[in-house]
Amino acid sequence: MTAVTDEGPGQSRGPVPGRGPDGSGPDGSGPGEHPGHDDGRPPGGWDDGLIARRAGAATEETGPDEAPAAVPEDDVRPQVEAYVPSDSPLSSRLDALRELVGLSRARLERADLAEAGRVLDEAAARRRLSSRHTVVAIAGASGSGKSTLFNSLVGAQISETGLRRPTTAAPLACSWTDGAAGLLDRLAIPGRLRRRPQPGSAAADEALQGLVLVDLPDHDSAARGHRDQVDRVLALVDAVIWVVDPEKYADAALHERYLRPLAGHAEVTFVVLNQIDRLPGEAADQVLDDLRRLLDEDGMALGEHGEPGATVLSLSALTGDGVGELRELLGRFVQDRTAATRRLSADVDAAADRLRPVYVAEGRPGLGERAREEFADRLAEAVGAAAAGQAAEREWRRNAGRACGTPWLRLWRWYESTRQPGGPDRGALGAPPEEQLTARQRVEQAVRTVADDAADGLPGPWAQAVREAAVHGAQGLPEALDELAGRAAGTEGRGADGDGTTGAARAATGVRGDAAQAHSGRGTKPPRPAWWPAAVLAQVVMTLLQIFGGLWLAGQIVGVLQPGLLTPALVMLAGIIGGPLVEWSCAAAARGPARRYGQEAERRLREAAAACGRARVLDPVSAELVRYREVRERFVAVTEFSTTVR
Repeated sequence: MTAVTDEGPGQSRGPVPGRGPDGSGPDGSGPGEHPGHDDGRPPGGWDDGLIARRAGAATEETGPDEAPAAVPEDDVRPQVEAYVPSDSPLSSRLDALRELVGLSRARLERADLAEAGRVLDEAAARRRLSSRHTVVAIAGASGSGKSTLFNSLVGAQISETGLRRPTTAAPLACSWTDGAAGLLDRLAIPGRLRRRPQPGSAAADEALQGLVLVDLPDHDSAARGHRDQVDRVLALVDAVIWVVDPEKYADAALHERYLRPLAGHAEVTFVVLNQIDRLPGEAADQVLDDLRRLLDEDGMALGEHGEPGATVLSLSALTGDGVGELRELLGRFVQDRTAATRRLSADVDAAADRLRPVYVAEGRPGLGERAREEFADRLAEAVGAAAAGQAAEREWRRNAGRACGTPWLRLWRWYESTRQPGGPDRGALGAPPEEQLTARQRVEQAVRTVADDAADGLPGPWAQAVREAAVHGAQGLPEALDELAGRAAGTEGRGADGDGTTGAARAATGVRGDAAQAHSGRGTKPPRPAWWPAAVLAQVVMTLLQIFGGLWLAGQIVGVLQPGLLTPALVMLAGIIGGPLVEWSCAAAARGPARRYGQEAERRLREAAAACGRARVLDPVSAELVRYREVRERFVAVTEFSTTVR
């Protein structure tokens, strides 16, 4: 039985002159190969190909000088039947994967997304081609008998067999129906290596209509180019039949390089134990059971008892024992027309597994309220909010003492202040250098801590992106806090002094000038309560009583007034005792308002520092976390509708 080349149902040719019965040339070239012609065409015309036969038939019907007659549209069969867009889970997963790659390009390395990009490209290429065809590759080690099995399934001696190794040097394809040219072009199989089974043979069974069978070189070939071709084609076919023999079925190269990495493709995998005719008695069953054990260790699910998974069976391609069962299984597999979809779904699963470490976090990362509050507390500490509040409280009480104190005590305090080093302007001194350094270090420590809290549990690339966002946003944060503290201290528009002293450090040490003005940032004095005028009036009265009583006593002493020491003494004593009493009462009454005033000043400075940190650090970090949640949702969509056996 001879085979015809390429495509065209019902077309067959007799042996070509000068060739053997199997179509081989006198120089040993394979069927369909012509010496001196790489494309398989003899001099002066096409040797095979659907286009050549149609052109030749049209020429014979119309004659050499007539135009070909128009072919009725009903007789024209489409060469390509592309996938029809649908809302299938695979389409949704591919869309999600495409969005995932797009959102991740700015955060992940190109190598991390390379496999996902390849899957998207190959899926788009496969979905543009025929959905009526199923491309199945036969792969195996040298001497496993895969070419013999290929010929047995085809029903003709198409693939060369023999003892010479390697025998198969390039992929050879056989298509049962038209329309597979695009698929074979995608596999880069030239026209001279494309075959068709002979019509009328058992291989032309209706169940195999749509099958494209590819015989691959040995995956363990000594020729590196052969192995490269195997890897290239295996990445493109819809399904694969692995042919193993009793000697090499446990070969580590097969299991570690192919079966184990492709365990997720179990639904589109056949594992065939060939050459069982060489095993005596029950040895074939024992070897088959051991093969199933190895596949289970590889993580490949076995399709037993109607469950989805890899198909495992034994046969002898040489004697034909079990080939019919494989042909029947292949027929149902091809007619189901879901192999391409299942293969692409398995590819998406494999790409998702590779991406899992860069998308799946441990725990629930993010910025909680506690982390935000701790960050605000650290910034408030760095900017000296508590010290500013205390200074504001003291200033409020000091103003109350100035307004309600006795003139003599105020005069004494002024005199004491002039005797101290630096005089009244001692508050303008800068903070010690160690305090300046501590304030900046506190800001940096606060940024590092909140970045670590936000990145805790995130995959490496996203954790790095969060830390980079925090560090980038923190650039200039100490200076911004310095400006904030300067405005709070009544020096709006001033940043760091020429010596590098930060306002945060000065506010923290309380050595800034009028720190009590931190509540408003306008440089105004603290407001006075309504009872201050009455207290001032009472103090004036007490002072006048002292003066009046003193003058009264002086007049009696010099004889201007009549003697009577008791009354002026009592008046003067009332002024002397009443003045401090009014001052003490005012100080007691001022404690509550002063405390509230200091707390308000601290709160405003704390809120201003927190707002500055939120705008510069927390918001960029939150944006990165939102971006991660978006890609995490896309990743979940990629893996959610998996239809392959894991």
